[in-house]
Amino acid sequence: MTAATTKTRTTEALPAWNRGSCHPLWLAVPLLLVVAIPTADAFLPSDIHLAHLLVVATACTAMAYGPRATALVGVLSVLALIAAGTERRTLATESVLVELCTLAVLCALLVASTRLRDRRGRELLRARAVSDTAQRVVLRPLPTRAGPLSLASEYHSAEADTYIGGDLYAAARTARSTRLVIGDVRGKGLASISDTAIVLGAFRAAAHRPIPLPELVAYVEDAVHWGLNEFSDVDPYVGERFVTAVVLDIPDDQPVMHMISCGHPPPLLLRRSSGTATALHVTDPAPPLGLGALSHSTYTAATFPFHDGDRILLYTDGVTETRDGDGRFYPLAERLAKWSRLDPGPLLREIVADLRDHAGGLVRDDMAMMVVQRDGAPAAG
Repeated sequence: MTAATTKTRTTEALPAWNRGSCHPLWLAVPLLLVVAIPTADAFLPSDIHLAHLLVVATACTAMAYGPRATALVGVLSVLALIAAGTERRTLATESVLVELCTLAVLCALLVASTRLRDRRGRELLRARAVSDTAQRVVLRPLPTRAGPLSLASEYHSAEADTYIGGDLYAAARTARSTRLVIGDVRGKGLASISDTAIVLGAFRAAAHRPIPLPELVAYVEDAVHWGLNEFSDVDPYVGERFVTAVVLDIPDDQPVMHMISCGHPPPLLLRRSSGTATALHVTDPAPPLGLGALSHSTYTAATFPFHDGDRILLYTDGVTETRDGDGRFYPLAERLAKWSRLDPGPLLREIVADLRDHAGGLVRDDMAMMVVQRDGAPAAG
């Protein structure tokens, strides 16, 4: 958000003649052409005429700079053509007059084109800044610390140039515990952002309250069910929309964690002492969010040991369903064993690098991961 805003303000503050990807010294190239072409024309035989190439100088300027620089080089090109015609005493001839009019018209069109391009570019940057801000409000960055826990996260959207899609995560603090959610909306990319916003909004509204974990998940389920019903009149497939999720409650003063799984892939528990990765399967999983009302189910939290130095990897199926060139899924649990002693940040970096290598450098689905590590006593403050 800050980077996009800064980029927009910086771009709009630049002089129009100096905006572009090329170095300012690149302007010397068209200026050199303006001088060199008529100069060479003066020493060539009368049947060889190069002055019509002056349009190249203006075109080169328009590619790299704004309308002011393009207009400057265009005017100089017209003057150079007039000087060349005067020197050869052919300025009044039909061919030179046609070249002069053509060059003037082309220069005017190039100036208008660069002006329109710059205006569209500013509009695009403003739209990108608004979009980036809105997306980062929905999917806020996780803190690196929450009580006695260290957190790290990674997110990849299936849509190009977006920060959020159909996967989600969030963290919230109560007086004595940390609550986390990771989820996966049916679908991917921008089309699923509305469902993502509903889940995250409901979780943030209730997670900080001292209510039991089942009540928190029931509250989120009601919000998702209500939110999806709003689209029932305009979306004939609203009944097929749902969100898989895992919700955790990790007490500060107990070496355990409480978990409710709503049809989501099981988290992986990594123990530094043994170097193993164990999938945390619950015996009574709940249906995905948005479908709970259909089954009239109740939510039961499962409890697992979570000691100092242990880490939990939460992920979405975009990770495990990534395929290599032969169609094989990414073996997440197997790969984790060799990185089980890494801290959260380095661990995620290793996974992401290995995942991209497995996929040949291209990940086509939404993907979210969180690593939670218990460090011991809560951080001061």
